[in-house]
Amino acid sequence: MARPPLLENGKKTKGRQRRELRRVEGKEPRQVTFSKRKAGLWKKASELALLCHARVAVVVVSEAGRAFAFGSPSADAVLGGCGGNDAPADWEAMEALCREAKQRAAEVEKEAERMSAAGNNVLELQRQTGKRFWFEVDPAALGEEELPVFVRALRRLRDNVGRRANKKQATPRSTVAVEKPYRP
Repeated sequence: MARPPLLENGKKTKGRQRRELRRVEGKEPRQVTFSKRKAGLWKKASELALLCHARVAVVVVSEAGRAFAFGSPSADAVLGGCGGNDAPADWEAMEALCREAKQRAAEVEKEAERMSAAGNNVLELQRQTGKRFWFEVDPAALGEEELPVFVRALRRLRDNVGRRANKKQATPRSTVAVEKPYRP
């Protein structure tokens, strides 16, 4: 396969180009540009709000007359009451929620790692005992860590099998279709 020719500067592509600021001709390219630029504006506004604890409101009206608004905490709150003494309390509450969310995420990750390790131990026991399926492992051979994970997995398996059985029973039985011979 042939390599693409290099440009004068020795690079393969032109890279990111600065666009001349003028009206985009053509309705479809203009709509695409509007959507992309609007998304970039929203991102910058949310970054400004987050980094500087600023109350930000941005309103953009499209060529078709549709209004789009972004606000932090909300466009109505920012436009309705510029300033106000409740802003620091709002930020403190939001920061507390963020800290709590990060703490919960760390706990969930730790639990997932613990469950994964227990599952790997069950699979290792399955391999050592020569069992064909993980659920054939003797529960007495499992440790204190693996047993709750094993029981939870068995319950999930039972529920899945039950759902599939109910689904099969609920579907009407089709009659056997007689195939017609192929004739070109």
